[in-house]
Amino acid sequence: MAATTDKPSRIDQTDDLSASATEGMLGPNPFVGLRPRDFLATAQQIGTQALRQPALLMEQEAALVRELIAALYGSAEVTPPPGDKRFADPAWRDNSFYRLTLQSYLAWRNAMTGFVERSALDPKSKERAQFVMSLVTDALSPTNTLLGNPAAVKKLVDSGGASFIGGAKNLVTDMLQNQGMPAQVDRSAFEVGKNLGTSPGAVVFRNEVLELIQYAPATAKVYSRPQLIVPPQINKFYVFDLSEGKSIVDHLVKSEFQVFAVSWRNPTAAQSHWDLDTYVSALIDAIAAVRDITGSDDVNLHGACSGAMTISALLGHLASRGEKTVNAATLMVAVLDSSADSQLGLFATPEAIAAAKQNSISKGVLAGEEMGRVFAWLRPNDLVWNYWVNNYLLGKAPPAFDILYWNNDATRLPARLHGQLLDIFAGNLFSKPGALTVLGTPIDLAGVTCDKYVVAGMTDHITPWKGVYNTARTFGGDTRFVLSSSGHIQSLVNPPGNPKAKFFLNPELPANAETWLAGAQAEKDSWWKNWADWLRERSGESRAAPTALGSERHPAGIKAPGTYVMEA
Repeated sequence: MAATTDKPSRIDQTDDLSASATEGMLGPNPFVGLRPRDFLATAQQIGTQALRQPALLMEQEAALVRELIAALYGSAEVTPPPGDKRFADPAWRDNSFYRLTLQSYLAWRNAMTGFVERSALDPKSKERAQFVMSLVTDALSPTNTLLGNPAAVKKLVDSGGASFIGGAKNLVTDMLQNQGMPAQVDRSAFEVGKNLGTSPGAVVFRNEVLELIQYAPATAKVYSRPQLIVPPQINKFYVFDLSEGKSIVDHLVKSEFQVFAVSWRNPTAAQSHWDLDTYVSALIDAIAAVRDITGSDDVNLHGACSGAMTISALLGHLASRGEKTVNAATLMVAVLDSSADSQLGLFATPEAIAAAKQNSISKGVLAGEEMGRVFAWLRPNDLVWNYWVNNYLLGKAPPAFDILYWNNDATRLPARLHGQLLDIFAGNLFSKPGALTVLGTPIDLAGVTCDKYVVAGMTDHITPWKGVYNTARTFGGDTRFVLSSSGHIQSLVNPPGNPKAKFFLNPELPANAETWLAGAQAEKDSWWKNWADWLRERSGESRAAPTALGSERHPAGIKAPGTYVMEA
């Protein structure tokens, strides 16, 4: 099992910050980026509406004045929205200065958003305008200033000024080492192979694109059909093998499964030509190695995020050729149906997509750090301002949290694959039979008839659960759709034993997602247990566990987690 961290995790001290960041984390997805010109164009639209609708502008201004007067006289009723933890300190209610500040800020923000909502903009333009407006109002929140944050003022007094000095040091460090963004995690607390990605195993196959890791069995007997985990290409594979208690790999091996995992190579500009065919072809080679090592005719595949997109492409290719090397597949928080509303599509205009393609072509790759900054500004309260307050105003170190470390350990995406993913995203190609071609074969997910287990997150803002539900219905054959109560990453890393966790099940797949939910049964705890039971029915007979890893053709090499995961 994965070892415990060498340093205290401090999760108990930073639970709110870490949980909020994990919920807001966007995870690995192809995206077009956020161009300044798009923000300016949206701002100009808002300004134009102010000129064209002076009466509406005056109405909102009058409403703002009324709210400010009410706040001054202590009769204002405006309150923060539920779940807004920025104003949780009791001083925002008990101190007259902070109460007035809060109510004035909320009145101003409501007036701004109210103007956009009542404007004559079309629905899509309104959505963009509200997003841009939220960036401005969130940035100007009083909680982001020293004097405007009662917790920061108290910390300053109690520490005798030490919090100010610590915050200044953190600011300088981030300016020099983190491109001016507040650090999200204490990187010194973790090391891959030491306290992350430590399940025992070995690399049993390697090609130019991936390393294949076989994990050592943890039980005397194992099921004959192996499990192959396929991670996203934009993050490293050890999200499936995090610290103790959070490892999907460990959960599976202790449940008597034979487990293999792919570790993608971190591409450079020299691999700019890698595309979806490259990755699918590499997976075909990996499956052949797994079959040789285990003696099984086929495997069960599991993928998350863009890894699920890759195995879907593979499944479509195999179905078109009539090949039966995959018995069943699991798709976790899968990015397949892009028709559902998502922040990722706000500024995905044809011009922006073309610019994003040209940007990665010119560099050869799309850097994970660059994508991470874009994602952070899509959820600034969770992924920027939380850390601004923690690191600079309170003078604290960022949390030592394994999921955040993984999320910041990003990889690069080859330019050609990035361009393909953008086309898939923009054209919703997986949902259109024959629109996508992989290794020379047209893809039709309706032809994929192997059993499937599809997991979505109820509060996932990257792959909205209704879009994932539509994806589940796109496949042929028998598909079990499972809805976790969490967000994008929390739905994936969802170990048993969490009293707050629950998931929903409904054996039917009606046309409407809300109809499915209305008929679903809520189950307590993690979906991992339900998944393991589902896998057991599809993993063959029980037999004695292998005494050694690898095979004559594919001998065990370097120990897990391998070498590709270490490449910067």
